[in-house]
Amino acid sequence: MQKIVLVTGASKGIGVTLCKFLIEKNYKVIGVYNNTIIDNELIDSYKCDISDEKQIQDLFKYIKNKYNKIDILINCAAISLDSNFYEKTKEEFMKVLEVNLVGTFLMCKYASLIMNEGVIVNVTSTNGDNTYTELSIDYDASKAGLNNMTKSLSMILSNIKVCALMPNWVDTDTTLSIDNDYLKKEMKRIGQTKLIKKESVAKKIIEIIENDSIKSGSIIRMEDGNE
Repeated sequence: MQKIVLVTGASKGIGVTLCKFLIEKNYKVIGVYNNTIIDNELIDSYKCDISDEKQIQDLFKYIKNKYNKIDILINCAAISLDSNFYEKTKEEFMKVLEVNLVGTFLMCKYASLIMNEGVIVNVTSTNGDNTYTELSIDYDASKAGLNNMTKSLSMILSNIKVCALMPNWVDTDTTLSIDNDYLKKEMKRIGQTKLIKKESVAKKIIEIIENDSIKSGSIIRMEDGNE
């Protein structure tokens, strides 16, 4: 039977690449987007701001009515609003937390209500562990929280495998739009010699889904693009 996968952040970066791979492996993909429309007719696309609980509730009503359940949830959606510590506002800080951490919490909560069993993968970042930066205190805090939340959810959701994938710099459009000198400096600072390919991250997520030896609560680190 075809398994149903719900992917947030499905219109850009890691998310769009992952959806392509999942379709090739015969998964049914529901893709959540906010601002950028998903350009793939094989994806059941749904517009949802995951910082809005009512929109998330409506999303899962739609899924329940159409599919009755999902088997897998992949939380790729995230934002960053990098700025100087003294210039960063409460509104900016809270917006990052609302999307990256609270939004992911809500997705996990409502998804678990229609998952008899299955897998949740949260895409975090090594910034939540030890590659944090001066400009992204809010992003770094959100990813550290997501790493810990993954561990807690693995205890709460006993019938669901909950894991996190924690890469450092990935070759997304967002990363490639960063000032090249700054990016090189940051990669050198953390010891990363090459950007991780989006395709490698997508394949690793699928490995987490399909490999039973990867246990719930695992936080899997991807450190370099030379894998």
